[in-house]
Amino acid sequence: MRLSIEPTGRTEFGPGVVADLPAYVDTLARTRAFVVTDRGLRATGIVGRVEKILAAAGLDHAVHEDVGPNPSTAELDRGAARLREFGDTAAVAVVALGGGSALDAAKGISLLAGNPGAAAADADRLWDAEAGPPLIAVPTTSGTGAETNGFGVTEDLRARRKVYIGHPSVKPRIAVLDPELTVGLPPAVTAATGLDALVHGIESLASRGSSPVSAAYAAQAVTLVGRWLPIAHRDGGDLEARSQLMLGAHLAGHALTLSGLGLVHGLGHALTAHTGTPHGVALAAVLEEVMAFSAPSAQAAYEAVGRALRVTPEPDWAEASIAAVREVSGALGIKRPLRDLGVTADLIPAIAEGALADAVTRNAPRQPSAAETVELLRSVY
Repeated sequence: MRLSIEPTGRTEFGPGVVADLPAYVDTLARTRAFVVTDRGLRATGIVGRVEKILAAAGLDHAVHEDVGPNPSTAELDRGAARLREFGDTAAVAVVALGGGSALDAAKGISLLAGNPGAAAADADRLWDAEAGPPLIAVPTTSGTGAETNGFGVTEDLRARRKVYIGHPSVKPRIAVLDPELTVGLPPAVTAATGLDALVHGIESLASRGSSPVSAAYAAQAVTLVGRWLPIAHRDGGDLEARSQLMLGAHLAGHALTLSGLGLVHGLGHALTAHTGTPHGVALAAVLEEVMAFSAPSAQAAYEAVGRALRVTPEPDWAEASIAAVREVSGALGIKRPLRDLGVTADLIPAIAEGALADAVTRNAPRQPSAAETVELLRSVY
């Protein structure tokens, strides 16, 4: 076996660590901050809190709030133009504030700003581009793990497909994990983002790219998320649950960065691209069914999942782990049939085609045929 593992960025974890944001900017030898966040976060008070922290430190800053739930290539292009207008990018740190969409968008915005003339639709040609300004990631949900890696997912609305945009320079240099920022998150958002983290752990364990290092991250992530997600969902003000869930999601992010994901995410991306379904909800629609399909090729992985969820194999680990995942999903009330997500029967072949074309699907332990993918989707229709 041969492994090549890049050093991870710095992680600051704990209630209240966001107050030290100006010091983190200074650590990167930057004197200005460009905050990228989504359109709805200001209403929570978090954006205002960050602005006050930056202003109190005398740090010149701007806030860019033009990011939607599934950021498009056009939104990234607009954000990059705004960042260049803000001034000399050599003095700027990009502060990615929000959920996975904001963090992914910030990566693309930073990279594009460092490459004038480039467009987000040309993402495939940007892996060898010039470096963008460094990022500080401040997640406000516990799910995507986007603070752990240097790539993001954006949506090409014309092609109706997800596009991966990334570069080593936009892997966040510092991840600021403040669980206070997730206290009071609505149950539906907690469920969708937390389910995403659970899937990251499960798929990382079963991925063709799994290694002892990624598996160590993934197993601990499944343990933490499996235990604390239902509690955080039930009581949004439980700081201990929020803290442990955030840490579990972060570990799951490290796992997926090393191992890659699989068919659950391939199907989830395609569902979102065609229907706009929130990412975690799309994953929940197919999770147990993909696990059952993959089981013949993922017995050891599902034993690790079962052990992480502290279940007894009855009659085998795969069945036990699937049952445990079904129990977590059921407690969240997140699983819905595809027809309730806006999928029509004639759309299923196109969703299957999109899933099979997605790069993450190549990491699945059992590779599905087109017919098998269609049948799987029909089984949850």
